[in-house]
Amino acid sequence: MVCIAAFIILCIISVFVAILNIFRRDIGRRYWKTFKKAWGCVWKKVRLQKCETNFKEDVKNSILRKVVIKRPKLVKPLSITIEVVSVLIVFVTIWSLVEAAKAGLSLWTLGTCNVTSPSSCALGAEACSTEEKDLNWFEEWGEIFGAIPDKLKSWNVDEYTVEPKVFVGKFKEGNPLALDIVDPGCSACMNSYRNQLESGFFDENNTILMVYPIPLEDGYKFANSGIIARYFYATALVEPEMAVKIMHRIFTERNENKVNYQSVFNNELSVEQSERMLKDWLKEFGLETEKYEKVKSFVNSEEVDKILAEVSDIVENKVHVKGIPTMLYNGGKHYGLYKK
Repeated sequence: MVCIAAFIILCIISVFVAILNIFRRDIGRRYWKTFKKAWGCVWKKVRLQKCETNFKEDVKNSILRKVVIKRPKLVKPLSITIEVVSVLIVFVTIWSLVEAAKAGLSLWTLGTCNVTSPSSCALGAEACSTEEKDLNWFEEWGEIFGAIPDKLKSWNVDEYTVEPKVFVGKFKEGNPLALDIVDPGCSACMNSYRNQLESGFFDENNTILMVYPIPLEDGYKFANSGIIARYFYATALVEPEMAVKIMHRIFTERNENKVNYQSVFNNELSVEQSERMLKDWLKEFGLETEKYEKVKSFVNSEEVDKILAEVSDIVENKVHVKGIPTMLYNGGKHYGLYKK
């Protein structure tokens, strides 16, 4: 273990020696000689061969040289301490490499380096968590490996939509399909939508907007997301272009106090107040009276219940979303903030 620990330490300090070598080549040559001996010893250990270079004793002797002369009685306990510390260095290094590999695979497959808390770590404020699981270490690996097939598959947007389809902007013949899964109350969804708008994503893709209010046991993650989703789909059944206007205003516009509407819904309005505002918006958008009455009749209808159930099934069981926004485009599944 001593030779492996020494090799790990030499690897770490090699960066600094490489810089020092520019000014002191003699130090670089001595270091390189020691490094080659360490690697030779480690390579033999990997192949289960005896370390003929006796590098272990060289390291211990160099550390204990002064102790032997001044305090001979401390040589044995210090020798044991070196062995113990070497084991700890090797163990910590191996554990760190395993954890780094797990985080990297999780980020690649799930869009987050923390399996139990999808909105944390690398995505941070770039995504809103749809679930938090209490998993042990081995179950986390199971989640990661289980997600690899999803990462490698080609995603056909047509297979993950509900009727009525709500397109952002006008449908353009020949443009590829894309799917945006968003929660009206999620700030990452708002920022992602703005980035897509500014970058021309919606001009290049026929983007279907799917509103998914993130559920909790006693309601929704964002209190008013449920009523917004109901009005979105109720409006979509009557006038899909008006449904897009609802989400566009929530994500891009501000009220008379210069507060963006997402914050207004999240922090200032009750469900009843939110519903009144949504009704006022539909009138402001110019929805005809007859269609306005149809929208109101659809809000709490079985039709909207069915759409919301289909959306939940797609998001949770088919797309296997861990955090939103989640987007399907160019044959791939993409988590988190869309970056322009």
